[in-house]
Amino acid sequence: MQSIFVLVHSPSVGPSTWRPVAEHLTAAGYQVRVPSLLHIGAGAPPFWPRVVNAVRDDLRQVPAHNPVTLVAHSNAGLFLPVIRSGLAHRVTNSIFVDAALPARSGATPVAPTELLEFLRPMAVNGRLPRWTDWWDEADIAPMFTDPTVRQTVIEEQPTLPLSYYEQQIPVPDGWDDHPCSYLLFGPPYDDLSVEARERGWRVAHLPGAHLHQIIDPAGTARQLIELVTTT
Repeated sequence: MQSIFVLVHSPSVGPSTWRPVAEHLTAAGYQVRVPSLLHIGAGAPPFWPRVVNAVRDDLRQVPAHNPVTLVAHSNAGLFLPVIRSGLAHRVTNSIFVDAALPARSGATPVAPTELLEFLRPMAVNGRLPRWTDWWDEADIAPMFTDPTVRQTVIEEQPTLPLSYYEQQIPVPDGWDDHPCSYLLFGPPYDDLSVEARERGWRVAHLPGAHLHQIIDPAGTARQLIELVTTT
């Protein structure tokens, strides 16, 4: 039975960052789900159980015997182990796309110390600006080539609480008992692709900026299919 692609967006942005790729995967004959994590920042921490619940709830209409391929972009990579452990569905592949990697065991901090030091002065009443407001225009502009897509991505971004970035995410033992792979777009994630290769994962490279999946959704979809069909 063909695996369903489950495209998990970074909680810092929104599901529109995956929808163009979903359209190309659908056109290629695959079933695709794009769960929304836009409301996980409501309430008190920890937030990772809400990520798991959001993905699990999105898959309720998919029969449990149908296998899935988890695809996580950016910060969502840290949640992939708990998502995999929280699903009734069999996970046949996990793909990290320009993504942060979970710790090999124990727990993973969402943000390293230096990032927290960068974020804390931005917080107002414990809540941060939208992710694209953290950076200068020179950093943001290369991620977008279509002004309409840019507007959609920027407007749907949540304003996450600082406590989201202060949480630790557990890493369940044995979560990676299936083929895992890494799709690199570019710096600063190149070091993580090296680590993924050291873990024995397959690594592919599609050169681009961090949101390259919205610039080249067709190429991204082809790479995902190749990683799944050749593992």
